[in-house]
Amino acid sequence: MRTRRALLALAPALVVFGCGNGGDGGGGGDPTQDAAPDGSSPDVVDLDSGVDTALPDTTAIDTAPVDVGTPIDAGDPGASDVTLSVRSDLGVHAISPWIYGQNELKNTATARPAMVRQGGNRLTAWNWENNASNAGSDFNFQNDNFLGGGTTPGEVVRAFVQSAIDANATAYVTVPIVDYVAADTSPAGDVRSGGSGYLSTRFKQNKATKGSAFADPPVTTDAFVYQDEMVAWLKKRFPSQTIVFAMDNEPDLWSATHAEVHPSAVKYDELVTRTTTYATAVKAVWPTALVSGFVSYGWEGYTTLQSAPDAAGKGEFWDYFLTKMKAAEATAGKRLVDYLDLHYYSEATGGGTRVTDVQNATAADARVQAPRSLWDPAYKETSWIANDVLGGPLKLVPRVKAKIAAGYPGTKLAFSEWHFGGGSDISGGVAAADALGVFGREGVELATFWPMGSDAFYYGALQCFRNYDGAGARFGDTSISGTSSDESMASVYASVDAADPNRVVLVVVNKSASGKRAGITVGHPQTFKHAKVWVMQGATAKPVAAADLATVATNAYAYAMPPRSVSILVPTP
Repeated sequence: MRTRRALLALAPALVVFGCGNGGDGGGGGDPTQDAAPDGSSPDVVDLDSGVDTALPDTTAIDTAPVDVGTPIDAGDPGASDVTLSVRSDLGVHAISPWIYGQNELKNTATARPAMVRQGGNRLTAWNWENNASNAGSDFNFQNDNFLGGGTTPGEVVRAFVQSAIDANATAYVTVPIVDYVAADTSPAGDVRSGGSGYLSTRFKQNKATKGSAFADPPVTTDAFVYQDEMVAWLKKRFPSQTIVFAMDNEPDLWSATHAEVHPSAVKYDELVTRTTTYATAVKAVWPTALVSGFVSYGWEGYTTLQSAPDAAGKGEFWDYFLTKMKAAEATAGKRLVDYLDLHYYSEATGGGTRVTDVQNATAADARVQAPRSLWDPAYKETSWIANDVLGGPLKLVPRVKAKIAAGYPGTKLAFSEWHFGGGSDISGGVAAADALGVFGREGVELATFWPMGSDAFYYGALQCFRNYDGAGARFGDTSISGTSSDESMASVYASVDAADPNRVVLVVVNKSASGKRAGITVGHPQTFKHAKVWVMQGATAKPVAAADLATVATNAYAYAMPPRSVSILVPTP
């Protein structure tokens, strides 16, 4: 019997505000676990049989209404270690600003995220009426008031949405879809220690719809909590805001993380029904709201819903879910789920150790390559997924997009938790910036990285795209073609603005541990003679202005990339 790691990632239950760990009630779940929740390592199964390895070319994304004109042929940048070629008439499509997101309200003034998520394991048993919550296995299965808000109804979510607005970001909030939510905030300790009747004494029944008039404030003395009432309550306070609602968090791990409210393994049809029921309730109250599901923790969740009891004969769960959501739309007469939301914590290893687990030179070498698994058909990482399951490259984004096209066209792709490790090291910044570039180029619609301790370089990577000069200058809103002669060495991501197609911004990522000479050509109608430069490198977790760069030929640059760095180049006439 061959065995392998069961989890792509077991995300922590850290509260979205970025504080706390197992010692203070904020979570303590280890996002780098590589064993099943019960400690076992399930048998290997072929989860990729029948999948066409020639996945579609995702550079052919819907073209944005930007016509830059006929590009000038760029000159020869001279001998170089790697050639980076940009053309503004190819691969043109809008970039969703919501890919530049995070899971906490931290460093928003410098990172300037466009999306902030209130998620994690804390929200599964969250009671919006009194702000009580239970982090499950991440902190003693204990009901408490760690989320704050006092006893003011809805204060946890209201304060979060207001803070998102204050940060010029869109809020992504979580709707519990289990049967019970916390009723109280004390006494401390495992709620199950009170005996078999704890659900009736320490919890309230969670319902999708109230079926009668909403109350404001809600009635807190009954045995029920209604999620449509919460949505209506929030809409009343923020009627003009766009809000995204997630249908819970990592349901594929409920039986492990939240055994206090869902001790049995979730089933295919159960999750489809819960998602449909609660999404219908949200849309009934707030028709313009956006909804995501199924918020999966990782690969075994994507494919088998963590070995769901009713998986046999139903295929991989992400395919099943998409097909069922398409059918649900036909029945409801409207789309109920707008985003397929997945979590992605790299399983790539370096020297036998997962890149999210440690920080050393070997892990750093593997980490900076790991984002290629999001898209590159020529890259096979060292991981149990690539080696034992797929026998080849993950190419995750085109893989999922092919499934969406086949099962439920029009569904958008979200990664509401992602991380490659190394948040306190430049290798993490390189990986994060590379991932953000991939998300934009490959047409991901929403992405929010999850905090894993010290993440200075992840915020720095966001700043490279959202605020590289410290005064609000951003990567463009429209992606254009950027190709590298050696993706293992360097990548380039290129953009223009829909309102100003002559504003070209490049993000150049040097993955090598040594400095490299990049020959950069920019095929664009305007002639450029210089470029403004900012660089994130070394121990400095933010982009810093560097010396201007002059062209060496028509629209051609010879750029000395610093070791392991992220550079922003803004060509100028």
